Amino acid sequence: MPLTNPAIDRATSYSNYDLLRVYTYYRTLLGSLLLLMFQGDVAPNILGNDHPNIFLYTSIAYTGINIITLGLLWRVKFLPSDQQSFVLLVIDMAAIGLMMFASGGALSGLGYLQLVVVAAGGMLLPTQLAILLAALASITVIGESVVRLWLLSIDNRTLFSAGTLGALLFITALTFQYLARKIRTSSQEALAQAKQAEHLQRLAQLIVERMRTGIVVLNRQQDIELLNRSAADLLGIRPPERLPLSLADVPILQTQFDRWQTDTRTSSVITMGDATNSEVKINFAALNPDNNAETLVFVEDHRLITQQAQQLKLASLGRLTASIAHEVRNPLGAISHASQLLGESDQLADGDRRLLQIIDSHSKRVNQIIENVLQLSRRRNAQPERVALEEWLPQFVNEFQLSQNEPCELHLELTQPPIIAKFDKGQLQQVLTNLCDNGLRYSLAVTGQPKIRLEAGVDPRKEQPYIRVIDWGDGIEEQKQKHIFEPFFTTENTGSGLGLYICKELCEANQALIHYERTEDGLSCFHIQMAHPERAL
Repeated sequence: MPLTNPAIDRATSYSNYDLLRVYTYYRTLLGSLLLLMFQGDVAPNILGNDHPNIFLYTSIAYTGINIITLGLLWRVKFLPSDQQSFVLLVIDMAAIGLMMFASGGALSGLGYLQLVVVAAGGMLLPTQLAILLAALASITVIGESVVRLWLLSIDNRTLFSAGTLGALLFITALTFQYLARKIRTSSQEALAQAKQAEHLQRLAQLIVERMRTGIVVLNRQQDIELLNRSAADLLGIRPPERLPLSLADVPILQTQFDRWQTDTRTSSVITMGDATNSEVKINFAALNPDNNAETLVFVEDHRLITQQAQQLKLASLGRLTASIAHEVRNPLGAISHASQLLGESDQLADGDRRLLQIIDSHSKRVNQIIENVLQLSRRRNAQPERVALEEWLPQFVNEFQLSQNEPCELHLELTQPPIIAKFDKGQLQQVLTNLCDNGLRYSLAVTGQPKIRLEAGVDPRKEQPYIRVIDWGDGIEEQKQKHIFEPFFTTENTGSGLGLYICKELCEANQALIHYERTEDGLSCFHIQMAHPERAL
């Protein structure tokens, strides 16, 4: 992912603008100081000793140019190009050369100020321009000494001092060019490392936020420093706008934390009730085994753990029952065929024919059980896709009503669209068909009318779509509700006990959860909570 953090860029990048601004402060201070020293006769035998007017006007012009440049850099944020920076440095070099000439030449010591100019060029300019600046500075210093020697016939010490200074100027230019390259390289490496560190930090935050396991971190004061979305959903709380959050604001977590401090081997399974309709398992661990100041809390959906264990058990059971089903099917077919042949006899009494009907009826029931078992054993993998429920559900209702032998009432209620789910369309149709068939049958038995109600919407807290199938039947007794999704469990004498189990398996294959509940007006309801369409894997 692209990372752009201006704070990191400013902190780690090699900025010519900052260097130039610092150098401009220096040159402004230098020009002002030389002008004040000249006006105050601080060094009358050095500053402007030979040509005071040249020194005065040069220092005034030089200071004025520096003040203007500093104003541009400070107010306008002007960053000159390499050529413009070269011109500014040439102005410095020329001004110092003129003041050096007015003060007695190289022996005055002002020529050594050229070293600062060349050093600044080594950091601010490319290599070729930096070397050119050093050459011009050397020519200025040596040329001034040659002219002074030719016109004034002074001793050779001036020329020797100028030559030494010229050599120092080249050494300074090369040295600061090397240092500037090292600084730029180090700055780029630091910037790359800072961006990589920020990338890893954001990646870690994203992973923690998208984890299905709830993660909570408690600090020394037992306040919540980190809380991912899964933990908030499982604990039934609204994600806080700001952290840290007081542990007392989450009473369930506070209670379990107090228990853990008493016995660190404690791990609890808590039924959250109507808030999330889930069971959560909470485990605590000290981030530093030698110091319990900070604590890491894992919040897991215990139903998913149980389902995974159940699936491992049923996987082997499914292979066994599939092989048994194949073996039972052959003799069952023989029994059914023999009963049909026997029913064609004219010598059977009415009582015997009733027995044949019983054999035929139960043969069909056993065959249906075998079909359901084989369907489980060869069930295809789910292929979830984005489904707009506000468009798909009306089509399902029409097709379902047309497939019924008798007229039925099926009411559909949708909340404000869009209602986007991620589910295998074929498997979703199979689940709803099974639930609607059951609902019509139970409603008919109680009210005399086959009617059901379908509701669909999006949970505003979890941002997850849901479908509810509501009927007017007697419902399921509370002590039986925890068993209704187990294989071969049925409340009817004619049921196979695999219908709801298949619904649960298909929902879990699409990362959805199905459970039974009562509506506010006491009606029987199966609630399907689907995965978030953007977070489902």
